[in-house]
Amino acid sequence: MRKKTILLADDDPDVIFQVKHHLELWGYEVVAVESRVEAERYLESGCPDLAILDLMMEEEDSGFILSYRIKKCRPDVPVIISTAVAAERGISFDINSPGSRSWIKADHYLEKGFRMEQLRLLIQKYLD
Repeated sequence: MRKKTILLADDDPDVIFQVKHHLELWGYEVVAVESRVEAERYLESGCPDLAILDLMMEEEDSGFILSYRIKKCRPDVPVIISTAVAAERGISFDINSPGSRSWIKADHYLEKGFRMEQLRLLIQKYLD
């Protein structure tokens, strides 16, 4: 049975290390990249079963751009936006509001500081 692949894009090496470690323990293949550019390079020839994207990488909206591009080509790929923007900048998003749903092309928005079990349940919701 083929392992499901998760694209993990985050410019924080500590987040990459911690999340990648747990994803692999849970049995997923992980493609970990540290920038939107690297993620786009991967997407040219590969397609994940799910993507976890940091919102702020090279630009403040890198995660939104990546999510839009993934959904444009593969609308069935679940995308989770992970960010600390609320704590760092005081900005928050509600992707369930009609206004936000029109431009935020993600399935879930996750505030950093989340528990790994919370992430696991979310991934299972989309992949099982």
